[in-house]
Amino acid sequence: MTTSQAAPAAVKILIAGGFGVGKTTLVGAVSEVAPLRTEELLTTASIGVDDLAGVGQKDTTTVALDFGRITVSQDLVVYLFGTPGQERFWFMWNDLVNGALGGVVIADTRRLESSFASIDFFESRDIPFVVAINCFYGHNTRTADEIRAALDLDPHVPLLVGDVRERPFGRDVLLALVDHLMSLPVAVG
Repeated sequence: MTTSQAAPAAVKILIAGGFGVGKTTLVGAVSEVAPLRTEELLTTASIGVDDLAGVGQKDTTTVALDFGRITVSQDLVVYLFGTPGQERFWFMWNDLVNGALGGVVIADTRRLESSFASIDFFESRDIPFVVAINCFYGHNTRTADEIRAALDLDPHVPLLVGDVRERPFGRDVLLALVDHLMSLPVAVG
């Protein structure tokens, strides 16, 4: 006699932010499987099209998505979808957001303005999100209050500061999103 086991529930989380802030890195740091990446080399064709300010050492870019997976239990799997950061690829966000339970906005204090579009994206769709400040090599020149004010974040939006290359920080960001989602009122109707 064979028994069929129900497929686990799936949760989708969108990872967004500006170009070069660490979206691909976060997905890679927390995924239990080798992440699917759609990175391509930056070429001279991007000169004058993409804003490369502050990302001088970057030589690749995500052109479609990053994808990772975390199995929480046999009944629950979390799927991570990283968005492309360059403005010319933002059209992908509209497809990637379908079915997302929440989001993570990754920001870099050296270029906070590159995160405005991601925050606006989630807010305009009423999708709960947290903000993760990626401190590249420990570099952070602003306090949490200064960052919150600069990003014009609502007081209820969680803000975490750390290095997305470190798996424990990535875990903490995702747990903060779960806590945030659980704290929201449940819509009845």
